Amino acid sequence: MLRGLYDWTLSLAARKSAEWWLAFIAFVESSVFLVPADVLYLPMALSKPERAYRYALIATVASVLGGVAGWFIGHYAYEAVAKPILEFYGKYDEFEQLRISSGVGFIILMLITSGAAHLPPIKVVTILSGVIGVNLLLFIGLAIVARGGRFLLLAWLLRRYGESIKEFIEKRLGMIVSAGAAALILLYIAVRYAHG
Repeated sequence: MLRGLYDWTLSLAARKSAEWWLAFIAFVESSVFLVPADVLYLPMALSKPERAYRYALIATVASVLGGVAGWFIGHYAYEAVAKPILEFYGKYDEFEQLRISSGVGFIILMLITSGAAHLPPIKVVTILSGVIGVNLLLFIGLAIVARGGRFLLLAWLLRRYGESIKEFIEKRLGMIVSAGAAALILLYIAVRYAHG
């Protein structure tokens, strides 16, 4: 199923309506969808590098709006909407562990790591932010920085290095950033428990 979703999302890059699809995928990725918007963003930006920043802006705005939708789902419709979504993706138990131990500082860290490396998936962070009641304006500001930073970095890399950077972005960049994100999370947990 996941491979089919990935292939379908990738096929959207060649359509005339690709920008609308990018906005849609970025929006739903931040609240309910499994496949990251990068799958559509990367081929679009590689095929038209002069539009890489435009695509980054579209993806950022749509992703932040989707994050706000995720926040509202978590805040107002956890039992009816969020819980079934999390159960469907097999993330409910992980989510509950995060909910019990999370505060605003941890949400900030998770938004940064999710924006950088999809660790944890952005939909988990947006829903969790609503569940624990993170201030909505603070959440929006953090989401703009985290998601915008990711898409703008990708745009810059693609504009500067073109096709040659694609393999690095797809394979190694995620691994490097994931390792850094994991280290940040572990450091945060260690500091928190040392003072707790």
